[in-house]
Amino acid sequence: MSPTEILQQHQIKKTSPRVAIIQALQKSPVPLTEGDIKSKMGDLYDRITFYRSVNTMMDAGVIHRIVVDNVTVKYALNKCEKGHCHHAGHAHFYCRVCNELICLNEVKVKTSIPEGYTQEELELLIRGVCKRCNDKHDE
Repeated sequence: MSPTEILQQHQIKKTSPRVAIIQALQKSPVPLTEGDIKSKMGDLYDRITFYRSVNTMMDAGVIHRIVVDNVTVKYALNKCEKGHCHHAGHAHFYCRVCNELICLNEVKVKTSIPEGYTQEELELLIRGVCKRCNDKHDE
């Protein structure tokens, strides 16, 4: 799906920075930091516009934010299948060796909260060593 189609599906106005952010995330197999996205956006990058665009797209369910630690925040495109979807609850894996962050879409996260509470976000970050780094260690 093209960035324009994604924005239309989520009823968000198309702007060049939003298109550039989506394109950067589509081209990456892993979530990206603001700095990663900034380098791919080139002259279209403006910090205030970036955060406004990210917040708008997060609110609409286009992207999600992963807080790795007190310093590192990464962004990933939500996978919309068969129509519209929002924050699909899935886990993320952070490798402490190579610092790669991977969306584990196949690991679904479900919660049950007490009556009267409204869940707005759910984050599950698993820290450890990824398969590639484990395989390198075993060689």
